[in-house]
Amino acid sequence: MKKLAIILGAILVVLCLMGSASAFDLNDIGSAIGLGDNSGSNDDSKFIVGFDAEFPPYGFKNDTTGEYVGFDLDLAQEVCDRNNWTLVKQPINWDAKDTELDSGSIDCIWNGFTINGREDDYTWSEPYIDNKQVVIVKSDSNINSLEDLAGKKVEVQADSSALAALEEDQKSLADTFEVLTQVADYNTAFMDLESGACDAVAMDIGVAQYKVSSASNPDDYKILDKEISSEQYGVGFKKGNTELKDQVQKTLDEMKEDGTIDEIAAKYESYGVPGSLI
Repeated sequence: MKKLAIILGAILVVLCLMGSASAFDLNDIGSAIGLGDNSGSNDDSKFIVGFDAEFPPYGFKNDTTGEYVGFDLDLAQEVCDRNNWTLVKQPINWDAKDTELDSGSIDCIWNGFTINGREDDYTWSEPYIDNKQVVIVKSDSNINSLEDLAGKKVEVQADSSALAALEEDQKSLADTFEVLTQVADYNTAFMDLESGACDAVAMDIGVAQYKVSSASNPDDYKILDKEISSEQYGVGFKKGNTELKDQVQKTLDEMKEDGTIDEIAAKYESYGVPGSLI
């Protein structure tokens, strides 16, 4: 009760200082009493994109600048520029993506987001990437095929497409592993591969190519030739939000028609993005 009285007193002070109740907003009061603000809340001029900040080349943090970058974020920025929107890049816990979307904290999930198996869970854009799920191993291992994974320790990101494939269409393959371990992100999985804590990591091909190319010794790793599965990426909106989806799709169609998507994809050629475009 004492704390509540202090907070109420602070609010009254703010109101008095600002002249009248009509002159304030909740952000001003929140800042004044130390409750934070809602500056990240959505409005008609903001487009808030939820993404996994450790999912290159689609969304990740640049080690040099500390900025969030990636193919999907570049697409989102161009969409915003053409619609006079302000892009808000909102890193999210991937396991909490549905909560973020349903609460309105984000406008969409745009981050190498797989449509397959989720068709009825979201309102989707048209697919724009045809992606593969692959396995990365140490070059000096005796693993040269998917069959060689029998009796091996394999890691995968929780709630990922690779996990879905290994639990469904490729369950018979996963059943041959010594163990299939879920980890929070692929940075953890790759460090485990590097240290020998696991024998292989199943992941999206773009992420795999990035991890190999950015390793201190890229030749220490290899990607198995045969993929686990393939899938299509789209932009996921809250189910029923067709108005926003249609506007974003219209802009993406224009970007495809005038070659802008191809130009952006060319920046990520080393990750195989141009060849994966639909």
